[in-house]
Amino acid sequence: MINLLSKKFSSVKSVSRKMALITATAALMPLSAFADRFKDVEISVTPVSDKVYMLQGIGGNIGLLATQEGLLLVDDQYAPLAEKIEQAMKNIVDQPLKYVVNTHYHGDHTGSNSYFSEQAPIFAHTNVRKRIANDSKRSEKDLPVVTYQHGVTIHLADEKVVLTHLPSGHTDSDTIVYFKKANVLHTGDLFFELGFPYVDMKGGGNVDGYVKNVKYMIKNFPDDVKVIPGHGKLTDKAGLQIFVTMIEDCAKLVKQQLAEGKTEAEILARGVDEKYKHLSWRFITEERWLKTLIAAYK
Repeated sequence: MINLLSKKFSSVKSVSRKMALITATAALMPLSAFADRFKDVEISVTPVSDKVYMLQGIGGNIGLLATQEGLLLVDDQYAPLAEKIEQAMKNIVDQPLKYVVNTHYHGDHTGSNSYFSEQAPIFAHTNVRKRIANDSKRSEKDLPVVTYQHGVTIHLADEKVVLTHLPSGHTDSDTIVYFKKANVLHTGDLFFELGFPYVDMKGGGNVDGYVKNVKYMIKNFPDDVKVIPGHGKLTDKAGLQIFVTMIEDCAKLVKQQLAEGKTEAEILARGVDEKYKHLSWRFITEERWLKTLIAAYK
């Protein structure tokens, strides 16, 4: 079901672990330090297909459909980067922004909503609107104005952009975005290519649901699909399979130890299998990942 809220609109290589740390800590900085942190950031552009691109700066990876009939933006990082993102888009195709999609509610994916909402309607799962509306630091301009429960399809030029809600994974508001003709999938934060995932349990996330959703993507898209992850480098279905296998292996290990009566301290001391230790990063360290799994299964 789609809820259309009345409003007029004018027409208008790889993510580093350092960038991931900035994403995680920016909210803790004083405003001046926050702005300075973005001053020298450049937006990199990676062509994915003929008309689909991946843009990276700081925060979640951006997907862009660039056509002569207009642009569609998937996620928009942080507010201080809005004008840089806009310029990067115009450098690809200088046409008006027609649609914005939020893959979920987190600020590193929705921070420039207030800027781009002046140009185009924002589409998102209904829980994105609810959660942003409940954030005292956000404004009316940040809110999606087209919301749905299960999904919706946007048609632009000759491309069909399919938005599908997958419940209780990274959050309770996750949408995956599939560019059907281009055969490109933007996973949002249901895929952290760079390391251990963040499961936002306070935001409706769930480890088992996360696994189920990744398996859904593996099962329901072509084997040669190109994959834009929420964080990390452009990849493919094989990358998704490696990722979900890691989650399942780590979960199995933690569940076994809990069943044996191991304490949290003992589980942390044991750690993950050696082959996964390199996936620890500054926001989701090995310890934090294990604590997530302990909380999920204790």
